[in-house]
Amino acid sequence: MDAPAEESPVITIRNAAATGKINIHKLRGNITVLEGSGGNITVLTGRAGKLLVDAGISRPQVEDALKSLGDEPIKYLINSHWHFDHTDGNEWLHSVGAEITAHENTRKHLCVSTRVDDWDFTFPPAAPGALPTKVITDDETVHLNGTAVLLRCYSPSHTDSDISVEFKEANVISVADTLWNGHYPFIDYSTGGSIDGMILAAEANIARANDQTIVIPGHGPIGNRSQLIEFRDMLVAIREKVGYLKKQGKSLDEAVAAKPTADFDAKWSGFVIDGNFFTRLVYVGV
Repeated sequence: MDAPAEESPVITIRNAAATGKINIHKLRGNITVLEGSGGNITVLTGRAGKLLVDAGISRPQVEDALKSLGDEPIKYLINSHWHFDHTDGNEWLHSVGAEITAHENTRKHLCVSTRVDDWDFTFPPAAPGALPTKVITDDETVHLNGTAVLLRCYSPSHTDSDISVEFKEANVISVADTLWNGHYPFIDYSTGGSIDGMILAAEANIARANDQTIVIPGHGPIGNRSQLIEFRDMLVAIREKVGYLKKQGKSLDEAVAAKPTADFDAKWSGFVIDGNFFTRLVYVGV
C-alpha cells in the first residue's frame, strides 16, 4: 500500500491560522504588528483610518485584534505579494471598506488559477471582492496619519510581485517575505522567484536600513539591520555550496544528500522549510 501523500503546507498553515492566537506587538509611530494569522500584518493607526500591510488568513482573530487597536475604520490594505497567507483576508477587509493596493502581478495571479508545484497546491481564482482595487508597477509614496508611507517594488525575488512598505518618520520597514527572520524562506519559482533575486532583495533591504530601523519580516519575529545581514549571508553561503555541487555534476538528490545547509540548520530550519527543502529550492535556481 502506498504511503499517504503529505498534506500541502497551504492546508497546514490555513488550519493553524484558524485556531491560532494573534500576538500584538506595538512598535513606534502608531505602528503595530499582528503575528499569528499566516504572514505578519503591519497596522498603522490614526484618525484617517487604519492602514494594513497584508491581510493574513483568519478573520475572527484578526478582526478582534484590529478592534483592540482603536475604533478607526479600516481604510487601506497593501498586499506585499500574492501568496495566500498574505491575501486570504482581502475579501472581508474590502467588504468593510478597505481599498486594496498591490503590485500589478499580485492582481494578475489572484485573477487566475495558479499552481505552486512546491506546495502541491493549485489556487483557484480569488473572488472579485478580494482583488486589488489599485495596482502599481513602480515606487509610490502616500501620506497618511502624519507619516509618509513609501511603497517600493522589488525586482523578482520571493515572487514577481513583492513590494516593501516603509514608514518614513518612524523608521520602520515591512519587507514581507523577502525576509523570513530566523527561518529558511520559501522561493516561489512558479511565479518568478529565484535564489539570486532573494539575495538582491536582501541587499536592497540592508541598504535601506540603519541601526535604528525596525524591520518587519513576512515570517518570524520583528528584526533589525543586523538580522537582515545575517539572512543575506546565509542565502549567499548556501547558494555558493549548492552551486558548487551542481557545477560538479551532482544530481538534485545527491546535492540534498550532501547536506549543504548543515551549518545553518540548527538556526534556520525550525519552520515550514527545512534544510533539504531549501536545498531543493536553491538547486533549481543555480
